[in-house]
Amino acid sequence: MDQQQRAGAPQYRPPSPGQGGGAGESSSILVVLVGFLAIFAMVVLPSISTISNSFSILHQVPEGHVGVYWRGGALLKTITDPGFHLKLPLITQYEPVQVTLQTDQVRDIPCGTKGGVMINFEKIEVVNRLRKEYVYETLLNYGVHYDNTWIYDKIHHEINQFCSSNSLQDVYIDVFDQIDEKMKDALQVDCTKYAPGIEIINVRVTKPKIPDSIRRNFEQMEEERTKVLIAIERQRVVEKEAETKKKMAISEAEKNANVSKILMEQKLMEKDSSRRQEEIENAMYLAREKSLADADFYKVMREAEANKLKLTPQFLELKFIEAIADNTKIFFGDKVPNMVLDQRLLGNFLKVSREVAKDISQQTSGEANADDGEAGNPEVEYA
Repeated sequence: MDQQQRAGAPQYRPPSPGQGGGAGESSSILVVLVGFLAIFAMVVLPSISTISNSFSILHQVPEGHVGVYWRGGALLKTITDPGFHLKLPLITQYEPVQVTLQTDQVRDIPCGTKGGVMINFEKIEVVNRLRKEYVYETLLNYGVHYDNTWIYDKIHHEINQFCSSNSLQDVYIDVFDQIDEKMKDALQVDCTKYAPGIEIINVRVTKPKIPDSIRRNFEQMEEERTKVLIAIERQRVVEKEAETKKKMAISEAEKNANVSKILMEQKLMEKDSSRRQEEIENAMYLAREKSLADADFYKVMREAEANKLKLTPQFLELKFIEAIADNTKIFFGDKVPNMVLDQRLLGNFLKVSREVAKDISQQTSGEANADDGEAGNPEVEYA
């Protein structure tokens, strides 16, 4: 029974080596192939851009760059200038490094302000330069992509530090104009300390993007501020116009006052000129009248002196006779006046005439002695 059962029951037979061995071998080959492809993807594909450099013997360094070389993964100290150069294929790798001004753009930098508002800087441009004498040291410490460490990552860090210590009002409006200088100083300080070959020339920060609701509030605030500024400017214009009118009025008043002053000075000068002219005319008249008076006085004095010399008895008798002769009269009657014929009357007249002439002579002599201080004038004596 057992034998029949064993004969009738299916029995297990081990697979032949040709059947099971082929499937296992194909699966192992597939695993190896997949591993090789993975290794190729991880190792070969990233360096596919450098395959041409690895196989080439002659290579060119462009202007504004220097050539750096690796051999077996080790950085060589050889630095080449722009132009054509030779290298060992497959052994020496070459990479051009820019040493002129370059602009690195850091995009999409999120940060949170002091008040907890999230904002985003869409673009920050960093103008920098790698000094030629520090190329080997910089690449030895930080690799070809040194700017990832000291520019891209550093900008993210400094922007977040700045936002976390300032409010949205400060970041977006009040101190936004200072962000450029702050970023430049922060980058340059660390580069000078750790990577002295990197020189930060300038940093340009664009306006950050803020939430729409807050942006609308800022826009409304800006509109109100603009209205206030317009009102202030209008008030300043009105004040300037009033001040201008005031200055014009003051200038007009000063001009009129100056004109009046000039006219008054002119009239005073005319009056003064007239007064001086009258004074000159009065002086001339006084001098002329004085000269005439002196001339009359001199004439009278000379006539007096002449008359003094004329007062002699003979002259007086002559005048007496001439006077008598000029007064000829005709008398009618039986008796003719005997005045002329009366010797006694004539003698008395002559005596009186001599006394009068003597008195006049003495007075004249006294006046001459008193005025001129001279003496010895002759006196007329009558016998």
